[in-house]
Order: sequence, then structure tokens, then C-alpha cells
Amino acid sequence: LRKDRRRLEGNDPAIAKALCYLGELYDSQDRLAEAEEKYLEALQILAPMEGMSRVLVAEVSGRLGDIYTQQGKLDDALAMSKRSLRVFRRVHGDEHVSLACALNRVGLVFKHKSQLDRAMSKFEQAHEMFCRLVGDDHSDVAHVLFNMANVLRDQGSAAEAMAMREKALGIHRRTLGSDSDEIASSLVNLGASYSDQGMLEEALGKYEEGLGIVRRNHPERNATEAKILVNMGRVYSRQEKHEDALAMFNKAYRIYRKTIGLETMEVALVLGGAGDVLHQQGKFEAAMGKFSEALAIHRRVVGDEHPEVADTLYSMALCKSDAGDVAGAVVCLREAQSI
Repeated sequence: LRKDRRRLEGNDPAIAKALCYLGELYDSQDRLAEAEEKYLEALQILAPMEGMSRVLVAEVSGRLGDIYTQQGKLDDALAMSKRSLRVFRRVHGDEHVSLACALNRVGLVFKHKSQLDRAMSKFEQAHEMFCRLVGDDHSDVAHVLFNMANVLRDQGSAAEAMAMREKALGIHRRTLGSDSDEIASSLVNLGASYSDQGMLEEALGKYEEGLGIVRRNHPERNATEAKILVNMGRVYSRQEKHEDALAMFNKAYRIYRKTIGLETMEVALVLGGAGDVLHQQGKFEAAMGKFSEALAIHRRVVGDEHPEVADTLYSMALCKSDAGDVAGAVVCLREAQSI
């Protein structure tokens, strides 16, 4: 990139491509702020250009949408994801794999915003398009099936979600082999379905299998590893293995701190999980510290009206009630009910 800057003018497409490559590298290492900086600089160069540069604009906009989703900046994520969708549609028309990918990305943002019906609509459009373009037995189809399953899970259709995840895992095994990141993600999603059904040992088995794949593929530590550790911590918490649960949450927190950063929804959820365990142990003051920290991050990242804010307030109310602070519990419950 430095050589290109010295050799070329500041708005040359070659500089934009070099910025994109560097952004991809940072992105793959979960260095999201640095990736965002490079992608934004690339977009400034590419935005006025025509021709095939428009495809790169759509791709970079989509990657920025993914970064903002991970950071919990959901309005920014939606704006970038919709921009990607619009540009791909202008370039490729209404029937293209890139368009299906963009529809899936927009659906993911709606899912994170808890707009489940809108999310499912986008996923269904993407699924139908993928099936027409690449067939039913393709990894892209499996990705969308997992996203649809996550919506079904949030809507309370746990059995249907598990069946869809098993179908998607089968597609991934047939198309990608047994040791890819996609297989690890599939295993984690299926483990979540087992957990929903109360099949805790089966869930741990899937999480451990997925964790092994991630650690083999990414020995340098990876945000996906932290996500799996959080899920394992939740299972241990339900099994009342409190120290094991706290160990998982603490490891996940350290990994997130070094990768995606502390001002994220993921970190807030880790803190909330640790607070739940401390509450179960009767360590009310320590639990409230975790809940308060989680609540503050949720408010900064997604605002005061998000369901996660209400969930955290409800956890705080239970903790305050058990600690004998009934008045404080009522205050938290009233705010949670108003969301």
C-alpha cells in the first residue's frame, strides 16, 4: 500500500484495491476498527467511479455492514447492507448470487435488531434465490438455513429450528468436508438447538467439537472461539457447575477484549452471563457489578429501547429482590416493562 501511494495518485483504483486487501486482512484477524478505517478510505476513492468499481463498492459496503453488525452499530450496519444490496441490484439485475448474499446480510441486521418477521422475509428471499442459482445442496443454502433457524428459535419454534440446523449441517459436511470454519459454525448452532431442548450433554459435545475445529484453524485466538466458550458457559451454568461457567465467561471476555473490543454486544452478553452465575452463587454485589457494566454497554451500543436492555434490567431486578432490595427491584422491573 505504501508503494502504491508513492507511485500513484491518491484516487487511483489500485490504491483502493490495496486498501480493500488490507481491510480484509484486518477483518480476518478481528481487528475491526482497523478494517473499518481501510474500507472507509477505499469507499471514498471508489464511490465516484463507474464500471466494475461499482461491484467493489457493493462488496466493501457489505463488509462494513458486517463490521458494524459485530460492533452493535445496527443502524450503520443496515445502511451499509442496504447500500450493498442496491448497488448489486443495479449491476447484476434481480437474479444473482451476490444479490442473494446481500439479502442474507440485510436479514442478519434485522435479526440483530429483533425485527424477526423482516429478517425472515429477507432470508426466505435469499434462500429461494440461492436454490434457483446454485441448487439445494450448496454451502450458501446452508448458511441461510442456519439464519432462518435462528429466527425460528427466537420465535419459540425450537424443534423446527433444530431440524433446520441439522439439515444445514448435513449440507456443510457434504460440501465442505469436516474441518472448516463453516462446519464449526454449524456445530455451534446445532449445539444451541440441543441446549434449547434441554439436551445439555449433547449441546456440550457439539460445542467442544466446534471449538476443536476453530482452535486448529485459528491457533492465534479468534472471536468465534469466544462465542463458543460463552455457549459452553451457559450450559455449565444450567448444570450448576458455577466455577466452570465463570471460567468460560472469563476466557471469552479476555478474547473479545483482544479482538472485537469491549464496546460490543458480545462483551455485554458475557458480563450478563457472569452476573447470572454470581447471582446463583449468592454473590449479589458482584453480580450487580456485572449486570450494571453490561447494561451500560447495551445502552451505549444499541440504545435504551433494545430487548437486551430489558433482559438485563429483569436480571438486575431478580438479583436486587434476592438481596432484599425490593424497592430497587421494582424500579428495574418498571423500566424493563416499559421497553
